[in-house]
Amino acid sequence: MADHQEASVTLPSDPASVSSARRYVADVLAEWGLPDGTERADTVRLIVSELATNAVQHTFGLSPTFTVHVRLERDEQLRIGVTDSHPRWPRRLPAAVQQDNGRGLVIIRWLIAECGGRLSVTPTEEGGKTVWIALPWTVPVQR
Repeated sequence: MADHQEASVTLPSDPASVSSARRYVADVLAEWGLPDGTERADTVRLIVSELATNAVQHTFGLSPTFTVHVRLERDEQLRIGVTDSHPRWPRRLPAAVQQDNGRGLVIIRWLIAECGGRLSVTPTEEGGKTVWIALPWTVPVQR
């Protein structure tokens, strides 16, 4: 098997694309051996949903598309990245008790920590950024 497997999809920066991103990642992971409906698959879907939502809502229409990257490295680490063209990097916002939003990054960080993963942000050559999550891969890989 190769040292890594990867897949990506570019979607319009539209709220309807969030469910498409979730479905795409679930389908890719199922091909790689992580069946839908498992706790880890549900966690990954929630993380992708939050990252995609952030790419749509917090770019203020300045990123017409976003790209979801899925990589499995050496059958050991799953990396998922969401790239948009907006230059502002994500930051944790104070969430007021009555506020219905602003907690996405907190949720993502909590889920990643629970799985033993990490979050990082890298700039793109075009001036945007990719928000990456890395999680240990504990699923036997389909060969």
